[in-house]
Amino acid sequence: MLNQELSSRALLPILTMDDGRPVTRELWPARRAEMRRALETYSYGVTPPPPAHVSGEILSSNPAFCAGKVLEQRIRITFDTPSGDFSFPLALFVPQTVEKPPVFLHIAFRRELPDRYVPIEEITDAGFALAVFCYEDVVNDAHYGDYSDGLALAFGTDCARGKTEWGKIGMWAYGASRALDYLLTRTDIDAAHTAVIGHSRLGKTALWAGAQDERFWCSISNDSGYGGAATSKHGEGERVRDFLRAGSWDWFCENFKDYTDAREDEKPYDQSFLLALIAPRLLCVGSAALDQGADPKSEFLTSLWASQAWELLGEPGLICPDRLPVPGDHFAEGRVGYHLRDHRHYLSREDWNRYIAFLKAKLNG
Repeated sequence: MLNQELSSRALLPILTMDDGRPVTRELWPARRAEMRRALETYSYGVTPPPPAHVSGEILSSNPAFCAGKVLEQRIRITFDTPSGDFSFPLALFVPQTVEKPPVFLHIAFRRELPDRYVPIEEITDAGFALAVFCYEDVVNDAHYGDYSDGLALAFGTDCARGKTEWGKIGMWAYGASRALDYLLTRTDIDAAHTAVIGHSRLGKTALWAGAQDERFWCSISNDSGYGGAATSKHGEGERVRDFLRAGSWDWFCENFKDYTDAREDEKPYDQSFLLALIAPRLLCVGSAALDQGADPKSEFLTSLWASQAWELLGEPGLICPDRLPVPGDHFAEGRVGYHLRDHRHYLSREDWNRYIAFLKAKLNG
């Protein structure tokens, strides 16, 4: 059944080189570079090199958070850019009863914490540290090419940008990597086991961060949809025209705009490339049954198609029965996890509990 579903999408091959050669394990680095180049050229744009220097300054420390169970710190991350130093705030919550806990790095919509998308006590009670930054502290999300602040201003990005210059998803992902730079300097957490997580447009960001930065142990996409975990080939959710109408085309590079309407399914890339770039590390994708804009069926099929990359590298990808998922399903046996919950577009406690269980199982394994 699933083979028929995948065939109907006419998905681009993952394990075939651009010159037609079948991909072997020895050729995987070259194939990975081809897929990344396609995504840079036609979707997200090219990310600048990492900065020479990244530092973190602890601005405040509160050991009494969550009744004294958690150390709360507010930190300023600073790094060099072409226009001088750039800084953004990071919040860090470390459970005080766990030695060197693994870390969730959450790219958040809002600055105020606690937040309805961020159940701090549940996450830290489960034995994880939690680092959080607000995406708009890296660059605004005002739409329609507002490059007037943040990393856009620091790197000289404007509406006259070249066809492959990065968009805002790339900038937010760059911020996630700079947060990881700092976390890796800490001796009280296990930052080598950091899972980057985001919801909706920030789920797209978490995937692009993990695809580029192989230091991320796991990438978690919650309801990320088009431009995230959902294939754009014959999908049932958003399309390029929707991003142009909303003004959110500036999340992507200029070439992204060229594949509208009749050209929608002619793209020389697909989101399965994005997921495959994370192999053989951990990937977890969460969908909501009534979230038609994010196209949960396509998120599942893309995860399944991309699993070829894990299998090539000797790891199990998405392990599931030969059927489409139904609400309540959670497939966590392989290195690629997937769950489908009921209801709508939201990062819920149910989603967090699935991600926590998936990572704890891998750590215990």
